[in-house]
Amino acid sequence: MPLSRPPVALLAALTLLSAVTACTNAAVGDPIGVAVESQQPTSTKKAPPAAPPRNKITLGVENGRQSGGTVIAGAGDAPYNYAPAVMVDGDRVRAWWCSQLSAAPPGGDDILYSEGSAVGGPFSTAVPVFSGSGGSFDAMHTCDPSLIKIGDTYYMYYTGAARDNHANGSSVGVASSKDGVSWTRANGGQALLGPAGDNIRENTYGAGQQSAVYLDGWVYLMFTDTTGLASHQNGAGQYVLRSQDPTFAKGVEALGTQGFKPVTSNNSPRTRSVVEAFSADWMWIEAAGSFAIAHETDAGTTITFWNRDFTRHPFEPVVIPGPWKEGPGLLRTPEGHAVVDPRDPCGRVAIDVLRGTVEGPAGPTNIAHFGIDAVGLKGCATTSEARALNGFAVPSPERTLDVVVGGSVMRFERRSVAERFSRGVLGSRPQGVDGLKLAFTVPAGAPAVSRPDGQVGLLLDGRLWVVGSPEVATLNSSTITQVSAEKWAEYERLPDLVRR
Repeated sequence: MPLSRPPVALLAALTLLSAVTACTNAAVGDPIGVAVESQQPTSTKKAPPAAPPRNKITLGVENGRQSGGTVIAGAGDAPYNYAPAVMVDGDRVRAWWCSQLSAAPPGGDDILYSEGSAVGGPFSTAVPVFSGSGGSFDAMHTCDPSLIKIGDTYYMYYTGAARDNHANGSSVGVASSKDGVSWTRANGGQALLGPAGDNIRENTYGAGQQSAVYLDGWVYLMFTDTTGLASHQNGAGQYVLRSQDPTFAKGVEALGTQGFKPVTSNNSPRTRSVVEAFSADWMWIEAAGSFAIAHETDAGTTITFWNRDFTRHPFEPVVIPGPWKEGPGLLRTPEGHAVVDPRDPCGRVAIDVLRGTVEGPAGPTNIAHFGIDAVGLKGCATTSEARALNGFAVPSPERTLDVVVGGSVMRFERRSVAERFSRGVLGSRPQGVDGLKLAFTVPAGAPAVSRPDGQVGLLLDGRLWVVGSPEVATLNSSTITQVSAEKWAEYERLPDLVRR
């Protein structure tokens, strides 16, 4: 995060250093110990043998793409635009990034917001949504947004600083929102972490440039700390904390050489860096059980992969080529996960970034879109990875179709009915699906009932599964019986599925 107004000496130093070391493509700090990756028992057939752990698999790269020019920018007198956070949220692509507008006091870095229908744009006119507090650690500058959504609440992790020309004064804060636009500072308006002070280097940036992922009830927070023990001599290094509390006020664990361990302070010595980089972003690829860290190198944006426990690199790095200035923003889901490929969810992942491309008079600007598809994941091999197939139909062992719903499957005798409730039908059954629980079966000819307003449901072992219109019952060769609203309300309900 460049923390100044106008041209920033610190930003220039960070940019130069990151271009020189470009953060080497090698990730650092391999821990001691081996992770245990288990295959859950199955209820659909005999459990298959556990898939061998992925280890430095070489991925193919296809479908390289980039926008024809700038995608997002601040309006008016915005002198720079960089460090975007990019989210697929329903039918919108939403972006937040670091800039500065004179209309948003106090004078300093502001976080702007815009949205569009696709990552390549067009996007709406940018508006400021978060600025310096006028007091506390973030009095003057707020920058480097990273967003996740937990339930109905958005959390934005940001870098704050009280003034220009600070010495290791950058720290990380968090704010919450119900709409991603109107924000309230959390954690009492105080920083949730700051520089550890393990090693005071010439680079006096401090702590910041954070990126958050929400995974199985934990918020994983990756960040720069130029004072961290395991940082490069130029300050480059990425550290990881995790907590089930989005404000990191309790239950915090730090990733060290022995894996994740509880810490009593969020600024405890930083003993392990996962990649030698500044201003990185990351996401979780559920189908491959892997983190993907995007960081800038001489070749472009390099993607370094780690397994869940940070004990192994499941894939060799891949690169999104093209010009860059400052860090990339990955296109992610509201949880910070990779978007599931609709055609090949287990074998392919789209990796799209927005990143600054030009060093303007006051800092990086001209944010553009670049992307690739990485292929050959060999994913969905475990039950946890098979959750990426949520909503997909796969062949069942009984020559019917199974639709994956969360951590279980629904078995349909009629393909035409399964297709109505699936995102797509895969030609083969991924290994991980065999470990998912069989929730219930939808046999052809199952009795159907209709309430007075025309809503229709199938009765499966006496429980009501609402399917909507009579059309689904007809496809399933189900005879419909009219029932009263009172009778309808008496049935035990099965989970609803969204018709496609």
